Amino acid sequence: MINVGNDWQPLLDEEQHKDYYLQIRRFLKGAYANTLVYPPMDEIFNAFKLTPFSAVKVVIVGQDPYHEEGQAMGLSFSVREGMVEPPSLVNIHKEIVDEGVEQGPWSSDLSRWARQGVLLLNSTLTVEAHRAASHSQIGWQRLTDRCISALAEDPRPKVFMLWGSHARSKKALIGQGPHLVLESAHPSPLSAYRGFFGNGHFLKANKFLATTGQEPIIW
Repeated sequence: MINVGNDWQPLLDEEQHKDYYLQIRRFLKGAYANTLVYPPMDEIFNAFKLTPFSAVKVVIVGQDPYHEEGQAMGLSFSVREGMVEPPSLVNIHKEIVDEGVEQGPWSSDLSRWARQGVLLLNSTLTVEAHRAASHSQIGWQRLTDRCISALAEDPRPKVFMLWGSHARSKKALIGQGPHLVLESAHPSPLSAYRGFFGNGHFLKANKFLATTGQEPIIW
């Protein structure tokens, strides 16, 4: 059962007893037993463990976990320290540098962002090795969409970064409210030059946080 040890728990408890989640659980039991699945089972909910609901200041929506060995760690766009950085993460780093936003020592492990209140949420939380989007139809998006909606309904101002068509489709869950919604092309090399580079999202996020009385992120 899901146990994240913080204030996400009531929402996750509500969802994990529903039929759709019980079906996900049954599917994953067989998948982890019979195929190679990422991330490791105990890291599926890392985004929630590292960033409590009440601490969320920024939400960065990814699609599904990296599907090559040792990459996925339960945080969107993040890979373990020492791994070759995927191209999208390389481009994210380039944009941060180009914006001149305040940043700490760079690492491919984005846990330091998560601990500052950046929810690094993939809409699908697991994937079969070497098969991108292989778990995209097992029901994860019902859970993660519920989490995005709950964050949007919460009155504390947040920044939602939606990169690429998949993430931008989540704008409908956010609606009108006190939040800042930032949209652009995806940081993938296939699209980064069509609107991700130069989007200014990291500076815009920090300015918004400052104007709403919150500590900016040290990227």
